[in-house]
Amino acid sequence: MGLTDQAWMSWEGGVDLVAMTAAGLPQPNVIVHVARMVHTPVGSAPSGMLLYAPAPDQAPLLMGFISESSVVCRYFGPHVFRGTPFEKAPTLQAKIHVDVDHPGIVSAHVEVEGHIIRARLTDLKPHVLIARPPAEMTPFDQQGLEAEPRQVLLEVDGEQIPVTLPPAGISGGPPAVYSASGLYAR
Repeated sequence: MGLTDQAWMSWEGGVDLVAMTAAGLPQPNVIVHVARMVHTPVGSAPSGMLLYAPAPDQAPLLMGFISESSVVCRYFGPHVFRGTPFEKAPTLQAKIHVDVDHPGIVSAHVEVEGHIIRARLTDLKPHVLIARPPAEMTPFDQQGLEAEPRQVLLEVDGEQIPVTLPPAGISGGPPAVYSASGLYAR
């Protein structure tokens, strides 16, 4: 098997937020899952995944894999997320900036499709080493170093969006974390 046939990605400076714009929704309608740098067998670039539906009864305003590299962006769905609802997600060109002032504030700034998304995690707990097995929405092993925030803020196009965090994120861990580094591998 050649290197590009393998399904893995690693990252540094990850900001993850899974949330709901209204309490009691059956599933989150906000995902900001980005990293300052993502490494794959096909290259490296600031990248991630984004979902934002302004209201539970509306189609997503933004949804898909995002990256500063179209080659890296197209890699995620068919390789790392193969067999999940994300496999055929669209790919969007984006500008991604992650600012780390640990242990105080970690923030992600994403410019995509004419919109600006900002996720800010504050009052971070100490880092913990994690190892999660594959799950339904995440069919890969996950390892990483994570710090959970005590407070989160989401801003879309300059407007603060109130959010409710579910009990767990997509991979079964906390719904919001700063991931200093990590790895997905299938």
